[in-house]
Amino acid sequence: MDFAGAFQWMNIQFLLDGLWVTLQVTFYAIIFSLILGGIFGVVRYMGIPILSKALGLVVDIIRNLPLLLIIFFTYFALPQLGIRLNIFWAAVGALTIFESAMISEIIRGGLNAIPKGQAEAGISTGLTRVQTLVYILLPQAVRSMAPSIVSQLIALIKDTSLATIISLPELTHNAKIIYNQNTAYVIPMFVIMTFLYWLVCYTLSKFSKYLSNRRSSKATAKDGALKTPA
Repeated sequence: MDFAGAFQWMNIQFLLDGLWVTLQVTFYAIIFSLILGGIFGVVRYMGIPILSKALGLVVDIIRNLPLLLIIFFTYFALPQLGIRLNIFWAAVGALTIFESAMISEIIRGGLNAIPKGQAEAGISTGLTRVQTLVYILLPQAVRSMAPSIVSQLIALIKDTSLATIISLPELTHNAKIIYNQNTAYVIPMFVIMTFLYWLVCYTLSKFSKYLSNRRSSKATAKDGALKTPA
């Protein structure tokens, strides 16, 4: 093991370049996954004839496929269908497809966990199904869904390492290049990769906890204000 040689600035900079690519892929995949997953989850919850069942079948198929297979599909198979993506967007597309299916199930489950009486009460006051969903159901469901969604997004960050199979220059790929040049760098590279992945995931989990605590504090303060006699 050669920690001093492995941690020279040139190698650290190369790893940080890979981490930056990892964060960029994660950012775009999170945005697209939340949008598509939200739409899929809501459509399935609303039980739209034919569409909801067809979408449910697609989601179930995707959830039971290895992510690596989806990465191969977006990079190697889509060009055969006339859709050509570079390595970066092929990785983003694969992660988006996979994570959207996962998030849609979390959202559908969170909405289904809300008592049916909440939806019935909203509709009885004159709200449409969409208005009831937006103003009554989703705000309540977000509290219960948030931890699961954040856990899934943390898993997404770690899943970006699978894109090294198509030579995406992310953190794992760049570390592999470094220790392939010198086998004495293998353990040092694994140590620093572990630290960088942990740092990113831990920061995201702490930020999620902060938002959750802030939301809970506001809800408690609001309940206290409502109970305080005038």
